[in-house]
Amino acid sequence: MAPRSSSPCWSTYTFFLCALFGLNVATVTRLHAAAAGSPPPNLVFLLVDDLRWNTLGCMGDRIVQTPNIDRLAQRGIKFQNCFATTSICSVSRATYFTGQWLRRHGIVDFVTGLNGSAWDNTYPAQLRAAGYHTGFIGKFGVGNEREVAAKATAFDYWRGLPRQGGRFFIEKNDPTRTHRTAKMGTEALEFLAGCDANKPFSLSISFNAVHARDHEEREYEPDPRDEQLYRDVTIPLPKLATPAAFARVPDFVKKSEGRTRWGWRFDTPEKAQSILRDYYRLITGVDREIGRLVAQLEQRGLADNTIIIFTSDNGYALADRGLADKWFMWEEDLRLPLIIVDPRRPKSARGITSDAMVLNVDIAPTLLDLAGVKVPKVMQGRSLAPLLRGGPAPKDWRNEFFYEHHTLPGIIPPVEGVRTERWKYIRWVEPNPLVEELYDLRSDPLEEKNLAANPSHARQLAELRSKWERYGRELR
Repeated sequence: MAPRSSSPCWSTYTFFLCALFGLNVATVTRLHAAAAGSPPPNLVFLLVDDLRWNTLGCMGDRIVQTPNIDRLAQRGIKFQNCFATTSICSVSRATYFTGQWLRRHGIVDFVTGLNGSAWDNTYPAQLRAAGYHTGFIGKFGVGNEREVAAKATAFDYWRGLPRQGGRFFIEKNDPTRTHRTAKMGTEALEFLAGCDANKPFSLSISFNAVHARDHEEREYEPDPRDEQLYRDVTIPLPKLATPAAFARVPDFVKKSEGRTRWGWRFDTPEKAQSILRDYYRLITGVDREIGRLVAQLEQRGLADNTIIIFTSDNGYALADRGLADKWFMWEEDLRLPLIIVDPRRPKSARGITSDAMVLNVDIAPTLLDLAGVKVPKVMQGRSLAPLLRGGPAPKDWRNEFFYEHHTLPGIIPPVEGVRTERWKYIRWVEPNPLVEELYDLRSDPLEEKNLAANPSHARQLAELRSKWERYGRELR
């Protein structure tokens, strides 16, 4: 946002407009900035459900077809070290809205919503209060159906859905067999058509793909247009999809929901290939709709002032360690893809890669900062705006973070820990006696050798235990 004028008339002008039109100060400040020749940017936040960090062409996958997402990476900045602070949809989505760790926003289940001051301090509420035309499409994911339905009045355009965004990708009574992902793409174009050219917009699209339709005969049902994709391709399983890797996980994890879902999807080679092909087809379906959206931004002359952020709500295990889904603290569960396109940046800051450690907790403050809106003090993340210029991260940038997961105890073993640039400390919360894991990510990036019981690493273990205790206390 442009700075306020040094003219003594500014304050009088501001409050005159507020009184005349019933606007708040942030809105008038934005109008003043636009009049000065620096209109605020439009914002598009694209969130894909359960997208594994490396199943994109731009992240190194040589099989999946994601040309539109790959073009976003060519136009912006790709983050190699982005992580979720809690790897499960409801908690992570609350973190995206609030810019807070679980232990502050308090969303630990699938029924609790964000209300009152908690909602007022989210990025959508803050942007709307600042004069943005706001829209939400897709899986809201925070709160029960009643809580989600109540959010319809919190946006100017609302196509939000509860829980997993519907029971099916293709509704059984729909004769057109239109895929849910395609419907969301069409709704995005509808939102753009209804925008005022003189008012900035913020659109959040939360795809329910590529989340499985649990217990359905075809869990990852793709768009009918994509049925032939990957048909004759053998998609390799991850390196850690081995009996030896499964043997190394704690016994209580072997009996957890992660193993149950592995049985649904990966217990035979034929089943694994069927699942992987459909998973990739869903990714390509999301890519198609992103391409439609970007094309519409270009056709409407909006692309040069629209910032796009693309990411996932959590990591995803595709048979790694003999498990499926997310939740735990291994790399496949907590690592995310992240691409940010800011077309206002010079060409030298486009098509680049950042190794800075960034988190899902950073997205809300980033959106507000890029819009010129003051970041609420209750947000715990950091704006990524300084990283969008390219070059090294600021000297005070983080080099470690705290992880926590406490949803569905008894089904999913609770876990906390600390990940630094080199080390990872995993602390399983419930077992007695205590179960810990320690990995040197520099020499053991696949986390195959647990060093917690190694006397030569006792000092490192003690240091990370201390960090775990301090973060757990300070992040409340």
